[in-house]
Amino acid sequence: MAKVALVTGGSRGIGAAISKKLKADGYDVAATYAGNDEAAAKFTEETGIKTYKWNVGDYDDSAAGIAKVEADLGPVDVVVANAGITRDAPFHKMTKDQWQQVIDTNLTGVFNTVHPIWPGMRERKFGRVIVISSINGQKGQFGQVNYAATKAGDLGIVKSLAQEGARFGITANAICPGYIATEMVMAVPEKVRDAIIGQIPAGRLGEPEEIARCVAFLAADDSEFVNGSTISANGAQFFV
Repeated sequence: MAKVALVTGGSRGIGAAISKKLKADGYDVAATYAGNDEAAAKFTEETGIKTYKWNVGDYDDSAAGIAKVEADLGPVDVVVANAGITRDAPFHKMTKDQWQQVIDTNLTGVFNTVHPIWPGMRERKFGRVIVISSINGQKGQFGQVNYAATKAGDLGIVKSLAQEGARFGITANAICPGYIATEMVMAVPEKVRDAIIGQIPAGRLGEPEEIARCVAFLAADDSEFVNGSTISANGAQFFV
């Protein structure tokens, strides 16, 4: 019987690449999205991957959505907490709402996604928790105090869950992508994009599929000894 994988924010960008890779590897995949019904429907039509709409920043909404996924596909074996937003502003101009929206989605959203699934993983003695953090959670970034704080916090979640889950056959790991050629990055002005690429020793942006391959490695049955780790996939832009 195929294992079940849940990917939050799994119908676009890096999340879509992750969903498609896990499906290609034989998982039954559920992808969540927050608001773009048309894009989600198109993604399902093109890939055959079921999509589910909920707000990861709301615990009850997440728990209800996860219950629906498990009713449709079975217990979740692999959870990829990928959903994230930005609300950038220099700190002196950042509003309380900009701070809270990012905290609710990028940090609390990881708790809301993993917490309802965790007891079942413990009971079944197997689980893979993979959190998509960011290079900016490792090094910080101008205008992203809120985003960097959440992505750094995600690394703390992973390191703690790894210690709690190891004896139950559960791993928790993070991936910190650098700058990836998603719609969001490709939409910035060319001069800005060129400046970003100039900071990357590899001389190019990463591809979403490269992050998806990292996820596939961490999700595998035989990667159990990799636990509490962070994979930095950034073209040698930053080292920890």
